[in-house]
Amino acid sequence: MPRVCSGLTVVIPNYNGRPMLATMLDSLQRQTLQPAQIVVVDDCSEDDSVDYLSDSWPLVRVVRLPDRSGVTAALNACLAAAETELVGLFNNDMELAPDCLAELVAALVADPNAGSATPKMLDFADRTVLDGAGDALSWRGGGRRRGHGETDAGQYDRAEEVFGPCGGAALFRRESLDAVGAFDEAYFAYYEDLDWAFRAQLLGFRCRYVPTAVLYHRGSATLGRGMTEFNGYHLWRNPVWLIVKCFPARSLLRHFPSLLRGQAGNLYTAARERKLRTWARAMRDAVLGLPGALRKRRAIQRARTISPAELELVAATSPDPSQAWMPAPASRSKAASTPGPVTGPTSTSESEPGPR
Repeated sequence: MPRVCSGLTVVIPNYNGRPMLATMLDSLQRQTLQPAQIVVVDDCSEDDSVDYLSDSWPLVRVVRLPDRSGVTAALNACLAAAETELVGLFNNDMELAPDCLAELVAALVADPNAGSATPKMLDFADRTVLDGAGDALSWRGGGRRRGHGETDAGQYDRAEEVFGPCGGAALFRRESLDAVGAFDEAYFAYYEDLDWAFRAQLLGFRCRYVPTAVLYHRGSATLGRGMTEFNGYHLWRNPVWLIVKCFPARSLLRHFPSLLRGQAGNLYTAARERKLRTWARAMRDAVLGLPGALRKRRAIQRARTISPAELELVAATSPDPSQAWMPAPASRSKAASTPGPVTGPTSTSESEPGPR
């Protein structure tokens, strides 16, 4: 009989994901460490997801959102649906290896300074290819999914600290969720997980990468692949707010040339993809959102418990080898006093940060 962890809830956001739910829930049923509860938060699906869950998975708790809320708000609804000490947040387009939850829980139990843990993700269709090994910070103003697209040859088989978890494949400690707060819903989609990870790091909460916790990810099953209007807009607007909110002043000054290169790279990508009007709209809305981002910055930087030098050390644990311009879609002990979350998914290496 598998063990049950009474302090663990697994929550899955869902939007029109009926074809994928069976695989995900079957894999949870096969876990060697079972959660006390599984919750599916349905964001007004137009398919038969809710009926399927009611008929086939009566022990799964279903939370139906009253209105279509979008990616980030749905993630926050997932976190709000769990009351346990440990909260697992997983996308609906995944399959967990049998020991995945057990290994993630063991990692957080072993490191009381860690606020989150993230697994090794492999491509669902080609399981020799990495989908991600935790999120890393780019000083160009974004992030990257470590190892994304690389052949898995054991290069990410060492358990270590990374900058943050992938938003759609993470185990959170309740203490960190309470301290850091929710995902920032202003992002709507993309960068909400990197923003949460940045705020967590500034408060001294580590993230552990756990290579023995393995899952398989279809990828972009909800938001779609490629540089669509939706993806481009959010991938170009949201990094501006991330920089304004989270970068300490000393980090802004030190990495200003890299930040300019990152923004220039976004403009280049927009021109190459013939989406300059989308880029211009994203920049306009980023500027319009600056007063709100600055208000959040003041609270974030006042609460910060680590120095810019310590932040540099965290980022240096996952250096960016590519030096690519396009932001796609980290060691120390937690500070003794931490003020009393965020994602995607997912979420940026030459693919957006966090799974979607």
